[in-house]
Amino acid sequence: MKRLVPLALAAAVAISPNAALAWGGTGHRVVGRAAAQALPSELPGFLQSKTAIEAIGELSREPDRSKGAGKIHDSDRDAAHFVDIHDDGTVLGGPAFLPMPATRAEYETQLAAHKLDTAKAGYLHFAIVDRWQQLSSDFAYWRVLSAAEKNPRWKKNRAWFKADRLRREALILATIGDLSHFVGDGAQPLHTSTHFNGWGDYPNPQGFTTARIHSPFESAMVRATADPKTVAAKMTPFRSCGCAIEQRAVDYLLATNRQVVPLYELEKAGGLAQGDPRGPAFATERMAVGASELRDLIVEAWNASATRSIGWRPVAVQDVLSGKVDPYPSLYSVD
Repeated sequence: MKRLVPLALAAAVAISPNAALAWGGTGHRVVGRAAAQALPSELPGFLQSKTAIEAIGELSREPDRSKGAGKIHDSDRDAAHFVDIHDDGTVLGGPAFLPMPATRAEYETQLAAHKLDTAKAGYLHFAIVDRWQQLSSDFAYWRVLSAAEKNPRWKKNRAWFKADRLRREALILATIGDLSHFVGDGAQPLHTSTHFNGWGDYPNPQGFTTARIHSPFESAMVRATADPKTVAAKMTPFRSCGCAIEQRAVDYLLATNRQVVPLYELEKAGGLAQGDPRGPAFATERMAVGASELRDLIVEAWNASATRSIGWRPVAVQDVLSGKVDPYPSLYSVD
């Protein structure tokens, strides 16, 4: 079998996706920056700055960089990076992947009925939805704070509105970084499959490799060959699915899962061998898919934020934007 990378790199290959760093730091940075650079002008101006774009690229790596913080931290978060969809449409041979349960608690109950849990099966679809919902909320706060800061009738609290807006901008960058990471994971076929690191102990009529191909594909090869400009050039136009975020997340992961067999076919044909251009081309295409989806989700979160309510007690974003309600009591929590 042709070697994918030098022996020194191959020896470091992880056994399971929750031990691997999808795309590695290089790929995640490329996905985050490409998406940030492609954001339309109608989004908040601070996101268009060079500083923000660079921050999103770096923060896209954070869910991997935080690994090793401690047993409780890692055991809760490691499985957010993958979901093991099997060839029969189940999660790890247990419950059906579709429809997506309404909560992680319901998902855990379904898995438990098959003597499984999220640590084994993964919950990437929930991680994507969670971070998108947080981003939509973050954007809603930003809308309200920006409007309140500009309203002359509320100038006595203008300094606080401005300070809190700046705090919210920092939070938005961090939330986008997390979302970028999980969307990036979701573009990597091996993070959506039971065949996550070699075909495994399953029927294998096509004779696909059982070698550990996960890290050599997503980390070593990408680090050596990734071209951010090519990734950006392959991004697709904005697409709004007109559906709930839960539906969009599972559709995205299923589309990626359909690339599992093509990836193994590519490996079998020698396309992942060192120096073969087909492997880098496949990885570039997948990173472009991830960057496109991330850009779209950020735009969708911004659009959805206009109809939210925030603070305590909650105030509607539109009531603040219209000048109808002073948001200070709700935002400062004068309760």
